[in-house]
Amino acid sequence: MDTILFISGGEIIIVVLVVLLLFGAKSIPDVARMLGKGMNEFRRASDEIKREFRENTSDITDVVEETKKELNQEVKEVNKSIEEETRDIDSYHLESKEETENKDSKQDTDVPPLSKDGPVSREDSIDS
Repeated sequence: MDTILFISGGEIIIVVLVVLLLFGAKSIPDVARMLGKGMNEFRRASDEIKREFRENTSDITDVVEETKKELNQEVKEVNKSIEEETRDIDSYHLESKEETENKDSKQDTDVPPLSKDGPVSREDSIDS
């Protein structure tokens, strides 16, 4: 047989027989009505508790949302200031071509330009 809430079919039959013996066939509808009213009252009470909980926590939720917005704004401002401060720093020497050309034209003429022949080996410097 099937089980409902860990009770087998035979146990359900025994419970129904005990209810019939205790309350009688005439009072079973009254007992069912009382159980239905009790369940409805329980549902109303739980809905009321949920409603009050939502009303009382809405203030807290509003404060949390406001604080979250303020923190996000502060993070954006800090990121912006960090970007502004580090914009001029080029730790990886990733200058643009224009900046490199401008610097090359401003270099001192004391330093001879690199030869276009390619790299110089040690052997070439030792022989001369």
